[in-house]
Amino acid sequence: MAVDNRRDHDYIGQFNFSVEIENVTVGRFKSVDGLDSETEVIEYQDGDDLILRKRPGRTKYSNVMLKRGYADKGMQELWDWRKKVMDGMVDRRSGSVILQNDNGEEVARYNFEGAWPCKWKGWDLDGKGSDTAIEEVELAVERIYRAS
Repeated sequence: MAVDNRRDHDYIGQFNFSVEIENVTVGRFKSVDGLDSETEVIEYQDGDDLILRKRPGRTKYSNVMLKRGYADKGMQELWDWRKKVMDGMVDRRSGSVILQNDNGEEVARYNFEGAWPCKWKGWDLDGKGSDTAIEEVELAVERIYRAS
């Protein structure tokens, strides 16, 4: 059993997270990027009004980039999903990025919907290097929201 040394005002580390995607066993990643949204600002002016008014427009969501070290097991499912898209069959899925505390308990969850892999990047290989081979998968998403 883990000892809880955390105080209420201690920050949560950015290194404790996991990723879940329906029908894909994904687990741990090296990094996740793109959990953000932006709402357009529409500016307008009424008649002789000297104030430039602003109102919200459409909201757009960034693509989610997943990076992880290559391992023999568990990599095929993401590639198979990407291959479907390349073959013309878009398979939209939902998923979550889960932030965890030091004991592995869920602290926050960001859900994404309508995701499909729009880009895959293989490894940067270097005969003199000692880094881990990193695979990158970029997901186009239609919506991101915080669930907890």
